[in-house]
Amino acid sequence: MAPIQWYFDFISPYAYLQSARLEAALEGQEIEPVPVLFAGLLNHWGQKGPAEVAPKKVFTFRQCLWRARRDGIPFRAPPMHPFNPLRALRLSIAMGNDLETVRTIFRAIWVDGHLPDAADGWAAMQAALGISDGDARVSDPAVKARLSANGEAAVAAGVFGVPTSRVGGELFWGDDCLEMVRDYLDDPGMLDDEEMRRAQGLKASAERR
Repeated sequence: MAPIQWYFDFISPYAYLQSARLEAALEGQEIEPVPVLFAGLLNHWGQKGPAEVAPKKVFTFRQCLWRARRDGIPFRAPPMHPFNPLRALRLSIAMGNDLETVRTIFRAIWVDGHLPDAADGWAAMQAALGISDGDARVSDPAVKARLSANGEAAVAAGVFGVPTSRVGGELFWGDDCLEMVRDYLDDPGMLDDEEMRRAQGLKASAERR
């Protein structure tokens, strides 16, 4: 089976929480992390991010803290949110984008509070990765092109949010979808019954203006 593509952005606390559980939940599966710019997905689909809706932002962080405490995952909201994740996304690509690199960057942000768009946070993030030449690495045109290509491919595949797992041609979105992914891996026919297929053709009786 092809690797499970796991789309993420470091700006998402839900992606951080899921990153801590990926390998345990999807044991035996090869996972390919795919960094994408969440803002690009929002722009394409005409959505607002959770942090752009004031009461939703409050609930998001409360729920994430609750989930983290429940699951024993270290979590502390960074000093500012939203922040610009571009340097972190590009750095992950430049460092090879393996799961350990991804998790190290996530922990730098969502445990230690180091933001990639702040000078001190950027320095601390590099130190956590054992490098000091992050500026040169993220300035590489090939790295920038890779992130852009990831976003274009994600949109073409129908990805609309993060975290999203892509198994073959099927997308599973959200921090709480890993059990669904596991069930699908065990039974790929689960999405082929009549009611599941019906979801693909539901039409609207009204439209928001």
